[in-house]
Amino acid sequence: MSGPGTTRTGTLPHARPGETPANKATAAADTVTAAADLPWAEELRGRTVVVKFGGNAMVDPALHRTFAQDVVELWHAGLRPVVVHGGGPQISAMLDRLDLEVRFEAGLRVTTPETMDVVRMVLTGQVQRELVGALNAHGPFAVGLSGEDAHTMTAVRRPAWVDGRSVDIGLVGEVVGVETAAVRALLEAGRIPVVSPVARGEDGEVYNVNADLAASALAVALGADRLVVLTDVEGLYADWPRSTEVVARLTAGELDALLPDLASGMLPKMEGCLRAVRGGVRAARVVDGRVPHALLGGVFATDGPGTTVVPDPETPSAPVPASPSDSPSEEDDA
Repeated sequence: MSGPGTTRTGTLPHARPGETPANKATAAADTVTAAADLPWAEELRGRTVVVKFGGNAMVDPALHRTFAQDVVELWHAGLRPVVVHGGGPQISAMLDRLDLEVRFEAGLRVTTPETMDVVRMVLTGQVQRELVGALNAHGPFAVGLSGEDAHTMTAVRRPAWVDGRSVDIGLVGEVVGVETAAVRALLEAGRIPVVSPVARGEDGEVYNVNADLAASALAVALGADRLVVLTDVEGLYADWPRSTEVVARLTAGELDALLPDLASGMLPKMEGCLRAVRGGVRAARVVDGRVPHALLGGVFATDGPGTTVVPDPETPSAPVPASPSDSPSEEDDA
């Protein structure tokens, strides 16, 4: 493992050879026009899909607009999308403007009380507002809320682990409880919830929560059919930098074995996918948010882009031996 989103394996299925950003974008665009015509799209009608919005698509205006279009397209196709957004670049930019320290440990932002004030301000007051506005440019769809609202997310303080030792990183939380009433009420009203990953603590603190893990926890609590995570890489690379092949599909057990070797940037994304499928979500997929309309491909395409994580196959039960009374008689054999 030597790069973001990488692992080493020669046994997992890979993406089709010869794929390039250009033909992936074309394929994703084709998905936009074909989504409503897919023969099995009706199966997804009424299902909840949780989408984690992050990466370059958050700061590229064209990709930001395309993402909003895709989410509304899911709504028109009869799905019930829920968006959980990040905001790391915007938070770091504001901290720089305020001359506050930007520091990470094990891929997690060290969050002092002063930093937490900036996190809340940027996530709920800037990033969420921009995303809600982009969605509502298509109609009265989106409503923003924070994990603090209506006790939607409750978290406890979590440390970072560096070289086998626990490091205090301040007001960084791990979600331990999800109250879905507010989100479900919005879905039932035909709205698109847009959730900022800030959580309340029972200790009276407010916590900064990794958006990938927040989206995973919400997907499990809602009983979502799918979790789609947008990122800035094509998926989970099989053997970076020796190869740019992407692992197309793997089971929860296969992913679990790979987690210790993942780079810090990819770890929370894949950990979130693992938690989701082990919590009952039917599939979780990491897709390249730099590709226009990647979200629709991530939801609708059976062999679409990125890396898909699925639950482990159920172990078939051993056959029950037939009792003597169940054995066929000579007359049954005739």
